[in-house]
Amino acid sequence: MKTIRLTAAQAMVRWLSVQMTEDGERFIEGVWAIFGHGNVAGLGEALHGIGDAFPTWRGQNEQTMCHTAIAYAKTMQRRRAHAVTSSIGPGATNMVTAAALAHVNRLPVLIIPGDIFANRRPDPVLQQIEDFDDGTISANDCFKPVTRYFDRITRPEHLLTCLPRALAVMTDPANCGPVCLAFCQDVQAEAYDYPESFFAPKVWRIRRPEPDPREVADVVAAIKAAKRPMIVSGGGVLYSGAEETLARFAETHNIPFVETQAGKGGLSYEDARNFGSPGVTGSACANDLAAEADLVIGVGTRFQDFTTGSWTVFSGSDRQLVSINMHGYDATKHYAIPCVGDAKSTLERISAGLGDTRFDWHDPAAREAWHETVRTVTAMPNHEGLPSDAQVIGAVQRQAQENTVAMCAAGTMPGALQVLWQSAKGGYHMEYGYSCMGYEIAGAMGVKLAAPEKEVICFIGDGSYMMANSELATAVMRRVPFTVVLTDNRGFGCINRLQVASGGAEFNNLYKDANVEVQPEIDFVAHAASMGAHAEKAADIADLEAKIAAARGRDIPSVIVIDTEAVSGTGAGGHWWQVAVPQVGGPERLEKARAEYNENVAKQHIFN
Repeated sequence: MKTIRLTAAQAMVRWLSVQMTEDGERFIEGVWAIFGHGNVAGLGEALHGIGDAFPTWRGQNEQTMCHTAIAYAKTMQRRRAHAVTSSIGPGATNMVTAAALAHVNRLPVLIIPGDIFANRRPDPVLQQIEDFDDGTISANDCFKPVTRYFDRITRPEHLLTCLPRALAVMTDPANCGPVCLAFCQDVQAEAYDYPESFFAPKVWRIRRPEPDPREVADVVAAIKAAKRPMIVSGGGVLYSGAEETLARFAETHNIPFVETQAGKGGLSYEDARNFGSPGVTGSACANDLAAEADLVIGVGTRFQDFTTGSWTVFSGSDRQLVSINMHGYDATKHYAIPCVGDAKSTLERISAGLGDTRFDWHDPAAREAWHETVRTVTAMPNHEGLPSDAQVIGAVQRQAQENTVAMCAAGTMPGALQVLWQSAKGGYHMEYGYSCMGYEIAGAMGVKLAAPEKEVICFIGDGSYMMANSELATAVMRRVPFTVVLTDNRGFGCINRLQVASGGAEFNNLYKDANVEVQPEIDFVAHAASMGAHAEKAADIADLEAKIAAARGRDIPSVIVIDTEAVSGTGAGGHWWQVAVPQVGGPERLEKARAEYNENVAKQHIFN
């Protein structure tokens, strides 16, 4: 057996550089890196040595580098990914939040934090967390509950097994998610005689598992027995590439469908059977449909509480759930009739079993009425005062092109966009599984890197911008253009509305209600410009529209700031969401909120 002597770090990057997709591209395109002790001498030198064969990109924050990688993988529909490396200690734990985000959203990212010395000679090394009862634990053990696969590399030969396991997880449509390979810093620099065959290029295929015929028969029987079926389209539809299959299925059998946050944009809003989105941030027509349905067919969805209105949306006394999903864990939730398999293949098998079965129960007029409501609440303001978030969305919508992707993450805008944004196919990117503030700007860069032909418009509130904005500088340095629409309502307007709706007093969310001596006047234009972005403030909605159009053609990010009012919600749609209200001890406003809470809890329909 021929061998080649390499450091473990050199072996890792060489192996990663030849892991290929069926299209002949690297599955892991490259690595985001912030160096520190724990990865600079080992991995840093190895990455320098391999050069463009496995490129390295510098970011500003470990968490947001991961966000960029995750958005890239989501846009690539999990068919390509990025790696991210950090030092030990705070550099590593900065990535834990991002790992949780990827885990919730079932998205692949390879996280390679430096780890403490395997030989333990300098213990405790700088930034080392010492467990008083377990000498094997380091800070990187925080990754265990938020990754799909975790390994600690304490010997150079561990790469021979851990690297293939890592890629197997990242390319598995059922178990896909983040992987953490904690790489002890002394081991990175140790040499080993690796088999030459280990570095032969390998193609990783994304399998398409067929469903069990017995489960298909169960679903076919349930649909044939139904009178009012509806479909809930989730992110699994996109990852399967099943968008057109779902459209044909809905058309063939005349079954209306709704889209979750992860599934939105899989099909055009103009599809005659697309009733928008269900649940807490759902359209009125979708929620009315859900209340009447006797069979809810989930395709690639986790049935998260926003989708189900905390299990009050699908409220028919006779309703059943069907769950088509790649993983049995998701397929069997809430006593659903499970069908484990790839969405595209499964829908084809079910459709064949249904034959010419068709339904005629949904009301197209309800859908048209909803679109009219959207046009009303997103229209140009006809009064003085600050615009609402809905009116900002309307401005962007009127300027949107066929290649526009609206993207966002947390706060007011995700709910408003789900209800109001009229998405063309592929025109929507939302991180709402983890609802992570700070994803937006880094995520916008990831979307643009994955789809350079798209116009990416990033919606972000002032609160989320304050949490994580530094990758704006990275986008400037790398000349990655996208447009940021920054709505400034002077605090956490979304959570303030939730606080009031839950019977609470306005407290500690908007700056005016915080315990501060001076109300901050933050110049977001100057801040964004200081990082090299093209930044300006829109005077009103008409000016916002003009500035969005003018941003096209720039080779750097454009940041457009607009002041908005903090009180109004979307002005349309919506549903109850379970947020616990204090049972005792509150004033009348809390007693009223608790009574409403109790009334809705009584409507929860969790079991068939």
